[in-house]
Amino acid sequence: MDRLFYVGVSAALFAAFAFSLNFIVPFIIGDYSTFDFALIRHVVSALVGFYILFSEKGVLRHLTLGNCLNAIWLAFVGYVGYFLTVTGAAVFAGPVIAPAFLGLVPIVLMVVGNKRQGSLPWRSLMIPLALVLAGLVLVNGTAFTAEKLDSVRSLWIGVPLALAAVGLWVWFALANQAALAARPEMPSGVWAALILVGGGVLMLAFYPVGAALDLFRLPTLGFGWSAAGSLYVWGASFALLATVGGVWAWNIASRSLPVALAAQLIVSETAFGVIGGLVVHARWPTPIEGAGIVVLIAGVVLSVRIFYALRFAPGKILFAQERAAERETGYRHGYASLSAAGAGLTALKAAGDARPWLKSGLDGEA
Repeated sequence: MDRLFYVGVSAALFAAFAFSLNFIVPFIIGDYSTFDFALIRHVVSALVGFYILFSEKGVLRHLTLGNCLNAIWLAFVGYVGYFLTVTGAAVFAGPVIAPAFLGLVPIVLMVVGNKRQGSLPWRSLMIPLALVLAGLVLVNGTAFTAEKLDSVRSLWIGVPLALAAVGLWVWFALANQAALAARPEMPSGVWAALILVGGGVLMLAFYPVGAALDLFRLPTLGFGWSAAGSLYVWGASFALLATVGGVWAWNIASRSLPVALAAQLIVSETAFGVIGGLVVHARWPTPIEGAGIVVLIAGVVLSVRIFYALRFAPGKILFAQERAAERETGYRHGYASLSAAGAGLTALKAAGDARPWLKSGLDGEA
């Protein structure tokens, strides 16, 4: 159980790191749009998904119509739909306010997940929840200054889109865990591959619509390597690390941990994102940002400690007590056996006093 717990925690942290790479996408795509980047990324991810499906033994029995449709639906909710709402929120509400609202995802996910599963008593979650909330406020608090609000085109459209993105990601996390729980015989890699393929198919289906709306720059700037080579390299790199790695790690975490703990760990995505943004901008964090990162990490660490203490440590203590009881029982049985043997030998020697032939035999054995 310890190994499963630590694997789940490590997978959730890696998924948070992989997802946090999305925050630096606008700084690496040059003149191309985020839609161009998403198209390359999801198509490459789909190709990786096809490779996993064709290389896995006995995968055909998992490729039922129900599984494929469910995976495509989850791909729409957690990837294409989430991407469209996040992008729209960034366009209308600004590139700073939209991520600030997305910081609500781990809070909502933790509350909803714990309400559904009852993983931990609510009183034990209050302190880490307060730390995480305080950290998010510190990290994102500057998003709502008058200076930052100058970049906002329409809060009335951007804020509802940001809240829709929060709802889609929470929905995806809960639905994905339920889907994995309903398919215990299916390897996590196969399920992840189905979702990756579904995301690629959906992005290709969206391309004609997006091109008609002039959302893609590839037709204008060119598909050739000389023009779009860096886009292909970054898109493929993020597909392997952020999309494939993130989906794979999140599926492992979903199977190993309750939603409440996984949500607390995914909040580290914000900390990773802030650190990545600071690296891109080549600057040190402000005191408020630094305090926010520290408080966020403290909340995550405390969540892991509380969850381990309440869910796994009692089992270890009970196991140790059972082993100690078994050893004590063994000692008592051994002592009783020795006592019985000694009593029997004494009785035989006493009998030998009455029967000289038996006594001589016993003395000879001694």
